[in-house]
Amino acid sequence: MTTRRSFLAQTSFAAAALWLQPDLLFAKPAYKVGLQLYSLRDEIGKDIKGVIAKAAKAGYQELETFGYDKEKGFFGLSPKEFKQTLADNGMVTPSGHYGIDPFLNGGSSDDLKTYIEVAKTAGQSYLTVPYLGADMRKSVDDFKKLASNMNKAAELCKQSGLKLAYHNHDFEFKPIDGTMLYDVLLKETDPKLVSFEMDIYWVVRAGQDPEKLIKAYPGRFPMWHIKDMDKTKPELNTEIGSGSIDFKKIFALAQVSGLKHIFMEQENFTNIDPYQSIAQSSTYIKNELLK
Repeated sequence: MTTRRSFLAQTSFAAAALWLQPDLLFAKPAYKVGLQLYSLRDEIGKDIKGVIAKAAKAGYQELETFGYDKEKGFFGLSPKEFKQTLADNGMVTPSGHYGIDPFLNGGSSDDLKTYIEVAKTAGQSYLTVPYLGADMRKSVDDFKKLASNMNKAAELCKQSGLKLAYHNHDFEFKPIDGTMLYDVLLKETDPKLVSFEMDIYWVVRAGQDPEKLIKAYPGRFPMWHIKDMDKTKPELNTEIGSGSIDFKKIFALAQVSGLKHIFMEQENFTNIDPYQSIAQSSTYIKNELLK
C-alpha cells in the first residue's frame, strides 16, 4: 500500500531525477513526418490509392490535402474513403488546404461549412487557408477586413472542433503603404482561434527570417511547410538538406514555434524521380532534423 510518506518519497525522487536530467522535463516532442499531397499532384492521376501507398513507403506518416471537389471528393475518394485509405497505410491527415475566398471576402459561408464537414469526416484538425486572391488584398483596410473575417471563420471552425490556419506565400511580405499583410494577420487574428502554417521556403524567398518570426510570435506556428531552396536557382525547390536553407537552426526553435506538424512539400523536381526525391527528404528529416 502506498502511504503518504512513501508517496512523498517517490515524488521527491522523481523531482530530483528531473533536476539532475532537465532534458526529461523539456523533452523534444516525437514528431511525425508529413507530406503535402500537392507535391505529387502530377502523379495522382486516377490512382490516388497508389500514390498514398507510395508516400507511406517513402516514410511519411501524415498527409496534408489540397483542394476538394464537391463531386469527385479527394481525387475520386469520399472523405470517409480517403480517411480509411490513409489508415490502411498507417497514415492520418491532420490538415487540409481549402479555398474559402468567398467567405473571407464577406460573402456566403456555404463553401466554408461544406469544407468544415469534409475536414471533420476525413479526421483533420486544421482547416488551412492556402492562398488569398489578389483582389482581396489591395489595401491596408483589405488586410484588416481579412483578419476580421478569419476570426469569424475560425469561430465557425471551433464550433465543429476544428481550428483555422493560414498558409503563407511571399506576397504577404510585400508592404502596401508601409504595412505588410502578414503583420496584420498575426496581430489582428485571435491567437486562440487562428493558427499559422509557416511555409519556410516562401518566408526565406521573401527575404524574411523564419527564426525572427518564430521568436516574435511564439506558439503561433503549430505547422510548418518545409521545402528547400536550390542553391543556384532559388525559384526552384530541391530535396531537404540539399539546398540553401539551414533547417537545423530553424528546427532548434520547434518548441518555441509551438510546432505540432511538419509537412514536406516540393513543388518541382529536377532530374529525379518524385518518389525517390520525397524518400530522400523524409530520410534527411528523420535522421538529421528530428534525431
